[in-house]
Amino acid sequence: MSVANQEIQGVLENYKSAVFEKDVEKYVSLYASDFHIYDCWDDWECVDRSQWTESTKEWFHGLHEEGVLLKVEFHDVAAEENLSLAFIRCNVTFAAYNQSGEKLRQVTNRFTFGLRKENETWTISHQHSSLPINGETGKGIFNRK
Repeated sequence: MSVANQEIQGVLENYKSAVFEKDVEKYVSLYASDFHIYDCWDDWECVDRSQWTESTKEWFHGLHEEGVLLKVEFHDVAAEENLSLAFIRCNVTFAAYNQSGEKLRQVTNRFTFGLRKENETWTISHQHSSLPINGETGKGIFNRK
């Protein structure tokens, strides 16, 4: 693995740990100064750091109130990069556990990340999450086959 790939893997590891720790500052710091997010939950898109920070606070607060530990796993990760830009596509599983370690639920989303170097650090400048839609029901498919 090249240094750039190790650094990119570090972004994914920091994403996982920020979510597990419910660390809003750590999570939001992963994003570039001028990011663009297409999310499949609630808001269609987000380009405003204060809005993203508030959404993250609400998400993590909800997890805290529920007493849930959220573990993130990345699957089928494919990355390409040059000196200043990187592209990652993957499936991301969010699994919720109670304090006893019992799995309560999980969902898997498809993610695409566009990363850019800012101050010699990889940051997420674009994020797109999606779910396939069942053609018969019109409902999102939340788990991989």
